[in-house]
Amino acid sequence: MLAPETVLQGRYRILRQLGQGGMGAVYEAIDQRLDTTVALKETLFAEEKLRRQFEREARLLARLHHPALPRVSDHFAEGDGAFLVMQFIGGDDLAEMISRRRGPFPLEQVLLWADQLLDALDYLHTQDPQIIHRDIKPQNLKLSARGQIILLDFGLAKGQLGEISRGPTTASIFGYTPNYAPLEQIQGLGTDPRSDIYALGATLYHLATGIKPPDALSRAAAIVNGQPDSLTPGHEINPAVGPQVAAVLQRAMAQNRDQRYGTAAAMRQALKTSNEATVGGRDEAATVLFPSPSTAPTQLGAASPTVPIAITQPGGETTVVKTPVAIRKSNALPWGIAAGLLVLLLGGAVAGFFYVSQKRRAENAGPTITLQPITGVLVSQPSPSAQPTGVQVSGVTDQKVERSDPSSDAHKKDESTKSESAKNQSKKDAARRKHEAETDPDDAEAEAERREAQAEQERAEKEKNKHPEPPNVPEPGYIEVPGPHGGTRRIPTVKNKTLPDGTKVMITPNGTRIVTLPDGSMKVIPPPGQRRRPRS
Repeated sequence: MLAPETVLQGRYRILRQLGQGGMGAVYEAIDQRLDTTVALKETLFAEEKLRRQFEREARLLARLHHPALPRVSDHFAEGDGAFLVMQFIGGDDLAEMISRRRGPFPLEQVLLWADQLLDALDYLHTQDPQIIHRDIKPQNLKLSARGQIILLDFGLAKGQLGEISRGPTTASIFGYTPNYAPLEQIQGLGTDPRSDIYALGATLYHLATGIKPPDALSRAAAIVNGQPDSLTPGHEINPAVGPQVAAVLQRAMAQNRDQRYGTAAAMRQALKTSNEATVGGRDEAATVLFPSPSTAPTQLGAASPTVPIAITQPGGETTVVKTPVAIRKSNALPWGIAAGLLVLLLGGAVAGFFYVSQKRRAENAGPTITLQPITGVLVSQPSPSAQPTGVQVSGVTDQKVERSDPSSDAHKKDESTKSESAKNQSKKDAARRKHEAETDPDDAEAEAERREAQAEQERAEKEKNKHPEPPNVPEPGYIEVPGPHGGTRRIPTVKNKTLPDGTKVMITPNGTRIVTLPDGSMKVIPPPGQRRRPRS
């Protein structure tokens, strides 16, 4: 054992011992030349043959470059030991983390570590010469500062020099841990890549279930005595593991090495496939039944904060869970229905608001304006239902506007006719409102709209028949007038109006008004500035 502050090679100063094995130890040290922390692995031996083999294997490890493997930067021999200088990974190993956790790690985290470690084993097993780790266990796994899993300790501190790169017939006596080592390694029958697969499977089993797997000798003894295998499937200990992932771990830990996965790449693909099947089954197959609000208090009691949930799996097995469970897709249907109802309510509110606004606008509309021809003059006056607000005369003329006398017999007769018509219309409206009140509101509203549209169409047809289009209508925007030397000429217009009796009034850009009477005769009224004054 090296004491703290011991300096090796005039460069590496020992800080403390990290661990000790049968034929060596591991130290934390400072590389004083580069001012960095390193790990020194010491191996003790007396034979020169083993020393030369150590040097060959140290050079082999120095060529490895993988994110899950520590970097080897130097090797040397001093005194009775040979030393390997490696990257120092601080923090606790997974064995210390799981002891503090007192339970399994999340399955997603374990499968991520499994993927990284299987990639590292595939890298090691395909080297030339092949490298077998032989001591995979939670104590030899650490996490880097960025969460990358690191596989430590290639057995150089535990008497396995000379065995790292040799074939499956090599006996492995030192350096294994019973709960993670395969039967062939314990019996000294030699190791190969399938031995590392067993050890990794046992390590993943411990991380995913929180329980160490039984050692291979105890399992073999139970089988020899006619008892079932003492290795409990992982999903029976932790249901989160799932039967698919548990089956992969069971095969990786098969007692017969021929029944395990032949390569790390094959096991890595099997874990990916099983994890996808497990996640897909959870998303689509489980049926979740929530209690109704009226029964929940009776089942829970006044002091219980939990909600019982019945989960029926595809095989028919029903489990009652008394804690809130988040199931993906469970809220999709209620939220979709709520969204649909909200859209319908908003649409109905907008339609109702539009209908009421249109109705109020029609009721509150001001007096209507009608045009009456009086010898070429356009007169605008209020409708009979509105109060008189005066007469507006558009256009310029020398003629006078004559109004009807309110005291005349014709005027009185006209007012009497209008009053009678208004009474009849009032009776019709009262009968219509009574009929609508006795029928369904929606049907009455639809019927009223239909009648309004039909009446509007009838009024338009009557107006069209009353004032037919006169023949020889000039092209829109132009008017044809007699020319000064015979023939006709086209004068552009900027404003065209048609009176109820068929008289057309057109205004040219210079203000000239051209009046076309129903009999086809025309009258041209010059602009105000060009009219001749009557002689006095």
